[in-house]
Amino acid sequence: MTTPLRGPLLLGVRHHGPGSARAVRAALDAASPRVVLIEGPPEGDALVSLAADPQMRPPVALLAHAVDDPGRAAFWPLAEFSPEWVAIRWALAHDAPVRFIDLPATHSLAFKDDSEEGDADGNEAGPGGAPGPGDRERALRIDPLAVLAEAAGYDDAERWWEDVVEHRGGTDGGDPFAPFAAVGEAMGALREEYGDGGHRRDLVREAYMRLQLRAARKEFGVDQVAVVCGAWHVPALGAGSTATADRALLKGLPKVKSEMTWVPWTHHRLARHSGYGAGIDSPGWYGHLFGAPDRPVTRWMTKVAGLLREEDQPVSSAHVIEAVRLAETLATMRGRPLAGLTETTDAIRAVMCDGSDVPLALIRDRLIVGDVLGEVPDSAPAVPLQRDLTRLQRSLRLKPEALEREVDLDLRKETDAGRSRLLHRLRLLAIGWGEPASGRGSTGTFRETWRLRWEPELYVRVAEAGVWGTTVLSAATAKAESQAVSATALSEVTALAEQCLLAELTDALPVVMKALADRAALDADVGHLAQALPALARSLRYGDVRSTDTAALGEVAAGLAERVCVGLPPACAALDADGAAEMRAHLDGVHTAIGLLPATPDRPAGDLSGRWAAVLRKLAARDTVPGVIRGRATRLLLDDGRLPEDEAARLMGLALSPGAPPADAAAWIEGFVGGASGGGMLLVHDERLLALVDTWLTGVPAASFTDVLPLLRRTFSAYEPGVRRTLGELVRRGPAGGGARPDRVEAGIPGFGAAVDETRADAVLPVLRLILGDPDPDHRTDHDNDLAGVAR
Repeated sequence: MTTPLRGPLLLGVRHHGPGSARAVRAALDAASPRVVLIEGPPEGDALVSLAADPQMRPPVALLAHAVDDPGRAAFWPLAEFSPEWVAIRWALAHDAPVRFIDLPATHSLAFKDDSEEGDADGNEAGPGGAPGPGDRERALRIDPLAVLAEAAGYDDAERWWEDVVEHRGGTDGGDPFAPFAAVGEAMGALREEYGDGGHRRDLVREAYMRLQLRAARKEFGVDQVAVVCGAWHVPALGAGSTATADRALLKGLPKVKSEMTWVPWTHHRLARHSGYGAGIDSPGWYGHLFGAPDRPVTRWMTKVAGLLREEDQPVSSAHVIEAVRLAETLATMRGRPLAGLTETTDAIRAVMCDGSDVPLALIRDRLIVGDVLGEVPDSAPAVPLQRDLTRLQRSLRLKPEALEREVDLDLRKETDAGRSRLLHRLRLLAIGWGEPASGRGSTGTFRETWRLRWEPELYVRVAEAGVWGTTVLSAATAKAESQAVSATALSEVTALAEQCLLAELTDALPVVMKALADRAALDADVGHLAQALPALARSLRYGDVRSTDTAALGEVAAGLAERVCVGLPPACAALDADGAAEMRAHLDGVHTAIGLLPATPDRPAGDLSGRWAAVLRKLAARDTVPGVIRGRATRLLLDDGRLPEDEAARLMGLALSPGAPPADAAAWIEGFVGGASGGGMLLVHDERLLALVDTWLTGVPAASFTDVLPLLRRTFSAYEPGVRRTLGELVRRGPAGGGARPDRVEAGIPGFGAAVDETRADAVLPVLRLILGDPDPDHRTDHDNDLAGVAR
């Protein structure tokens, strides 16, 4: 057995490196220390025993947050292949104490400058696990691995690390301590050259580490202590600094009261692209290397093949064999000890993906990065709100998952209704686990579609929301009441009322309704009233679906609708282009909302819709109203059957008359046939309207044409390609095929030709014969006459 090194055993590692993890395990087995010190916050000492719980499954993270400001938080993630996790599990298995020796979270959370939250190894994530505002400063600091890789002639630090550590089994000539001696020597040279490397806070952290190391040596003996820390810190821990000097560096550090717990983590959040300081490019690949030290390339190719087969890709065993051969050949040609991720990816692209990068995106997402979500035991400390949320997730069978997925809910089912309530309450609490999405099926009020994805940062959001209550229901109710009291805009209160109905926060509704009535009574802006009404109308529909008493809400909505009807016509006069476009959107919203409002004893539904129709007629007929609003009012009346087609054609003719300014006429067209309201199909089926537009367009003066062209292009570009193609064909052939007289078109039913097209009607006879069956040949003539009558 190899004799351990004299003095404390300093194991300098790369965080989340499988090679370092294997080397740490081998060194601990050889040295058998009595205590293991690990770089991390000392507040985690009380939680380290949970790592032995069978329910604990990495990746996990220590989460610390300030008690008075839960949004100020930091994570210390650990994966199965993290050297720190391996050291913790080794110590627990050998009954050796485990102590974290980094700067306490109570100090690190108190620093206002997030730019130095992480060390040179990137061990500690910034607040919330996301990059802080000091990213620009961080870019000026040295990356030890990049410097060493460049010195070795590599332009890729990841590739260099794989060659010298990950692909060599973690030992050198059977000596488990040799890799750490070599890494320590290299880091010593870097510290001599670069000092702190731009990581000024590392000097404070290392001073605290040295004090903890001295205490452990005094308690357990010089030769009985093992330290697992970032390789960058090894030279500093062995430096000849005095305890007095170290204490002087720690004097006067800011402090905040903090709490700590274990939370699940994900491979996605371990990745460097997520902003994590110690992120790696390929967590899934590193996890594979750690779990499959023998024949890793062959096992990896088998995983890839299995994934592609699940996606119905034709991948056979021959593909796997050939991909392994190609990867090993590429490694030999490139002088690498083992095929790495670059070689395996190149081989997969060539052999399994036929040279395409499209399947590689799936492989990267599912395997190279991975969608693994860790688990923590129920005994882990948690805020009361988190415990209630966990209980609801289990009772509703709505498990948090790292992979994004869509969930369709049928609100007529009790479980789905409960899921909907939970997701809406979490949205109100700013815990963005789910976002509403457009479903593939029914769009009725009884169905909802949610897009779910659980991110580790949501644990911080839950801690922040804990100030509102100890349960999801009480917290959401308290926050809704607070927002109702503090809201200043009417639209904010109406949106809040809609959220309360969706989340079924019945206790909050009285406060919200009072705030809504107060804001509505004081707000005289018609635009604000029009903006608020649609949310109230939707809320009434949701109340019907969820059996919620919405009588008070209905009274407020009806009152708003009355005020809109009175104030809208004068508000639409003398608007500029931007104001007219905004008011047109309000017009659509109010029109839809009034159609949804239920009748009340004081206001029958017909009375309100009749008043609204009268408002639209005023808007359509007034010359002082912008063209886009007049055109839209005309179209809404036409769609509701409150305006004869001849009258709509007359109004269009007036709007497109030679005396109308071209820009105003183009705006009228946009209002009448623009947007996603089916205006294109209206022109297809009513050739009179199309002829009016065509005649006006061909008569626009050349000097004005370039001014109206952008507006017209915006209007017609919104149509489906098939509609645009049909309109083009109609314009090219002219009215009624080019041979019909205008008076003949005018004499027919609006929107149709004046007479039956015999040729087109006879063309359907063969199809009708096929459907109805072939008649007796003696009676075929009479039968044909009957069919022709049906066709016509």
